[in-house]
Amino acid sequence: MNSDPVIRIERLYKEYVTEAGTVPVLKDVSVSVMPGEFVAIMGPSGSGKSTFMNILGCLDVATSGNYFLNGRDVNAQSRDELALLRNQVIGFVFQGFNLLPRASLEDNVALPLIYRGTPTATRLARASEMLEKVGLGQYRRSRPNQISGGQQQRVAIARALVNHPKLLLADEPTGNLDTHTSQEIMALFTELNQRDGITIVLITHESDIATYAQRLVRLSDGRIVYDGAIEHAAPHHLEATS
Repeated sequence: MNSDPVIRIERLYKEYVTEAGTVPVLKDVSVSVMPGEFVAIMGPSGSGKSTFMNILGCLDVATSGNYFLNGRDVNAQSRDELALLRNQVIGFVFQGFNLLPRASLEDNVALPLIYRGTPTATRLARASEMLEKVGLGQYRRSRPNQISGGQQQRVAIARALVNHPKLLLADEPTGNLDTHTSQEIMALFTELNQRDGITIVLITHESDIATYAQRLVRLSDGRIVYDGAIEHAAPHHLEATS
């Protein structure tokens, strides 16, 4: 296994300047994620976990500190280079499925490949392959409104995987799903991690969802207050907080 981290963050700070003054959101955060890890990030509202996820996904930049993604210094990238880095290295799965309602599932999954200039035949073949991987190959010609919410999230996961990313970032991916469907989606994440070796960072406020990961990073008031194995986490570190 590659010994270099997919994510390496050193002494990261993030603050926002408002009319009321400077608001610190992340404070002296240092963390690394190795290839093949499955990490859950938890924290109450206002803990900084959403801002942290945006920075991990190169959707926002830190005020200070270092962030290396797959060995590349994020702070040294231009806006266009960051967009390319996101497209090549990261797959995103959000709480909202963000599917194009008038496009087929196959076209939805193929969308990231358009930005890479992948030829049409290759795009559709890859999209079909990813839909098969998430158990929806037979629905590739269907539209999002013709399948269930859980199936739509599977399509979103297939879309996130179509570029063969080094890192899958999942932000509350079960937030719109019932308990049974949530368990199915998390079983899929576990399979992708264990069978395919995909590195996953998951943000959740649900303790039962976090237990699917191997490692827990707990944020409170912008700082990491716990970073360790799920099974060794004290009960209060796994409390469900919205």
